[in-house]
Amino acid sequence: MHIGRVAIVGGTHGNEFTGAYLIKKWEKHPELLKKTSFQTLALLANPPAFQAGRRYIDRDLNRCFTLTDLQNPTLSAWEDKRAKELNQLLGPKGQPKLAKFDFILDLHSTTANMGLTAILPGPHSFYLQLAASLSSIEPAIKILYYNLNQSEDSYYLESISERGFTLEVGPIPQGTLHAGLFQKTEALVYAILDYLEKYNLGQLTPANSPLTLYRHLKVVDYPRNKNGELEGMVHPQLQGRDYQELKKGDPLFLTFEGETIYYEESETVWPVFINEAAYYEQGAAMCYTKKTEVYL
Repeated sequence: MHIGRVAIVGGTHGNEFTGAYLIKKWEKHPELLKKTSFQTLALLANPPAFQAGRRYIDRDLNRCFTLTDLQNPTLSAWEDKRAKELNQLLGPKGQPKLAKFDFILDLHSTTANMGLTAILPGPHSFYLQLAASLSSIEPAIKILYYNLNQSEDSYYLESISERGFTLEVGPIPQGTLHAGLFQKTEALVYAILDYLEKYNLGQLTPANSPLTLYRHLKVVDYPRNKNGELEGMVHPQLQGRDYQELKKGDPLFLTFEGETIYYEESETVWPVFINEAAYYEQGAAMCYTKKTEVYL
């Protein structure tokens, strides 16, 4: 499959400034994204939320892209309307032969200690080879993936296109910039564009080294009472330990009364998005993942 048009999206969440200000930079300097084998569009996804310095206006834009929602004319929230606009501009979703863009890269930041993370829609060969290439350039990058069933319909913006994924960087407080992570994100974007150029031109050398992956297992909520109010927080011994193993008997949460809640499952997991600020409203204290290694 030839990749003819690439969209780089930032500001899907208006208070995640890294991607938004990179988009602003590339709007001024489109030559930085120029390649010979494909066209690239830099796009600010949620301008009103960015101007307001808020994650969203009415609802999370990055949860608005299921086919059901995109085809529902009664949804009136700003982000639902914007999702339909983006689907028309970049898609339409689910129709790759008609889609206007072949690849979408969505740029995000997190308050969690995720470092540099590529979030893939699945462990498919195309993505794994690209991830291996990025790992050779930036060894600190982590590769996280969601293994969706064929019947599952992703609600993420990147799912408009047949191919695409998310870059997540952190920790960065909401509504702020971190110069070092800004530069590293920019460098990774250029590396991805270089890879796609080589892919189109048939100049890739297949990777033959092991690649570490983290497969999403489930979301875990904070301790709450029957009214849904918080009764505890991430344990200080777990705070900031994204991508580090969590074993049975390790501290997980600390209640406001000082009681430690321990991890009780028998399977060792590697938590990510630990104590992400935006996920409190979504009932997510962290996500459990399983660490695996594949040989390409």
